[in-house]
Amino acid sequence: MTFRSPRPRSQRQRLEVAVTSVVEKRLGALPVAAEFLRRLDVAGIVDEVCPGGASALVTHGQVIEALVANRLRSPAPLVRVEDWARCWAVEEVFGIEPGLLNDDRLARALDAIAPHLEHIAGTVGARAIGEFGIDVARMHWDMTSMSVHGAFPVQGQDEDFPIIGYGHPKDWRFDLKQVQAGLAVSADGGIPLHARVFGGGAAEVSQVVGAMKDLRAMAGKRDFLMVADSKLVSYSNVAALLQAGVEFIAPAPAAQVKDEVYAALDLRQAVVVDWVPDRDADKPPEKRETYRVLEDAHVLTGPRKSDLPVTLRRILVHSTANAAGQQAARAKRLTKATEELDKLTAAAGGRHYKTREKIVARIGVIAAKRRITSCLRWTVTDNEDGTPALAWHFEPGVLKAEAAVDGWYALLTSVPADQADAGQALIHYKGQGAVERRYHDFKGPLAVAPVFVQHNRRVASLIQVICLALLVFYLIERQVRRALGPGQTMSGLYPDNRRVRPTGRMIFYHLGELTLRIGNVTDPPTVQITRGVQLHLLDLLDTDIGQTRWPQTCG
Repeated sequence: MTFRSPRPRSQRQRLEVAVTSVVEKRLGALPVAAEFLRRLDVAGIVDEVCPGGASALVTHGQVIEALVANRLRSPAPLVRVEDWARCWAVEEVFGIEPGLLNDDRLARALDAIAPHLEHIAGTVGARAIGEFGIDVARMHWDMTSMSVHGAFPVQGQDEDFPIIGYGHPKDWRFDLKQVQAGLAVSADGGIPLHARVFGGGAAEVSQVVGAMKDLRAMAGKRDFLMVADSKLVSYSNVAALLQAGVEFIAPAPAAQVKDEVYAALDLRQAVVVDWVPDRDADKPPEKRETYRVLEDAHVLTGPRKSDLPVTLRRILVHSTANAAGQQAARAKRLTKATEELDKLTAAAGGRHYKTREKIVARIGVIAAKRRITSCLRWTVTDNEDGTPALAWHFEPGVLKAEAAVDGWYALLTSVPADQADAGQALIHYKGQGAVERRYHDFKGPLAVAPVFVQHNRRVASLIQVICLALLVFYLIERQVRRALGPGQTMSGLYPDNRRVRPTGRMIFYHLGELTLRIGNVTDPPTVQITRGVQLHLLDLLDTDIGQTRWPQTCG
């Protein structure tokens, strides 16, 4: 058998081979994310407290930055990140060879940062405040839960880190164990500046003081107002906040303000608050939600006789939307209960309800299910033939008293009246919705839940990584909105070209279509920009795609 030498290729053939060797990778918002991570110095902060890892050709800080980018662009169970990096321009943007992001290397990076999560979160948050000029005069704090899959036996977990266990899940998955996270979000742009990870069984009320200390350290000498939910209101928490000089606003727990207090209020004496929720901005005035406020004092007493009572301002708030919702819910419950009680009345003495005991048992089920125990009045008597008969009605006085409470709730605050009147205190509190929206994205676009990492140490680290991704996500949104000016609207985000306020989700969607074409050494990589909105967003973000690791031209 003989072999023939291949014929020399002509210049045209060589050019054809070069053309066919062009590779396209997805670029998306990776350069933007890389720029914001650089400004936050995430890699530097991680590497300062987690030295080592350089022997593997990539530092722990670089791996964490790549993981943040992965969570922003391709959230999924933490597997095959290496494959993701090959399809996306991770090597060109972050300078990390995809093969270095294998499962073992990711695990070692998560293990390395685990003992330093609070330090990393606080340092990055403080960096964000200074670098992006975020106003921290008002901070909103709340907690949520994430369900995890797997057995996670207590004896197999590292007790130095949050223990995954059963608790009170927000997603109602009582069959799964959980881990919890707390977020502190600035009123300025809704930026999640700080996060802490907690065990599944940790009580929210006991985490407030720790969160306050973290925020105090992060804010430095800046004074700030802490807004939280009703879990903040305990004697020990309030005393600690007052001692630290941190003002707060939080709803009063339902058990601390009885319905009789609300029923005695005169709505005509309440002051209308000059504020319209964003959801009602485009509605006519008569269809907008209206808030009215009154004010008095509320006294908190400690568990010990030696504890000095604490007097707080109590802001009594009435919402027309809340009142309408409660009235509609009550009417629905009463209608359903009426149908079931009428049916029971007709069936009393029949085959299924021959005895008084069976009728009474059924009444109890209906009353509990429809929550009408307080207003339901009934009697079971015997007819002439000895069969039981049911008579019932709803007590009008009770229904009237319940209706008088509709729409009312109370806020407690330590903010002096000369710094914020009752209406202003309510407006400050209404920003608490920003934390809930951030949790929605925490579990939506960034897909943190359910968590699949099989070690409580790594679960805590992964949640912290996703909190960093959430920080970058909303810093990018804030940057675009601030660059747009007072109106904060732009066109080009939707097919009909209407002007809307850009969201982080829409920004990443449009930038997500950017691609990178990589040729040979004589043909520099080119970024494929296909729509004007992409150029507009890059301009608003003040991000030069050329500030990456390749010589760049735009095609």
